[in-house]
Amino acid sequence: MRIGLIGGIGVAATIVYYQRLTAEMSKRGSDLDLTIEHGDVQSLIRNNLADDRDAQAAIFAKTVDRLKSGGCDCVALTSLGAHYCVDELNAMSSLPIISGVSPLDAYFAAQGLGTIGLLGTRVVMRTRLYGQLSKTNAVALDDEIDTIGQTYQDMAVAGVCSAAQRDVMINAGARMVNDQNADAVVLAGTDLNLAFDGQTTGYKVIDALDVHVAVLADIASGRKTIEEVAMAR
Repeated sequence: MRIGLIGGIGVAATIVYYQRLTAEMSKRGSDLDLTIEHGDVQSLIRNNLADDRDAQAAIFAKTVDRLKSGGCDCVALTSLGAHYCVDELNAMSSLPIISGVSPLDAYFAAQGLGTIGLLGTRVVMRTRLYGQLSKTNAVALDDEIDTIGQTYQDMAVAGVCSAAQRDVMINAGARMVNDQNADAVVLAGTDLNLAFDGQTTGYKVIDALDVHVAVLADIASGRKTIEEVAMAR
């Protein structure tokens, strides 16, 4: 199976997807068949903030067509924030979209997590992962969503994380654990590795990107079919 990634949304997240997917496939002893198409992060930001789902889905659908012409069997978005328009994209897409959000609820439940704290885009935090969590409770720092969301956006666009931005994210996670009884903090933004990789936080951190990568590796290695992944949502 050839996996198609819509990357560039942002660049740092795309690089980490590539690194972790190749590492996972190597661990499984399988070759990776992969094509990456570049997306425009500025268009995504504008449409996300305006909640213009159809416009962004139409942009992604054209990118999917290019991936299909390149021989891809399915497509993944390298941004959880981009999943705000995934329903609209599914209706337009010429290939199956492998969601990075759908597998998370079952994963959290399997880990025995009752409450998770969310870090990511404004929309991800406000909607509690698009309302897709039924087995696990989600919390966020509601009074600071704009500040945290803007910090995340700036970091994702730049592809680097300053010391001040890292402090914002790590401290936000600590407050969700200490004040809101979160059992773990979920990096629900695929560029958050820039802030958290190599850091000692004092609390459990789950990178949603790793959950998505595992699903993609299941498909790429033939352990699961696209249909099996879709039925597990």
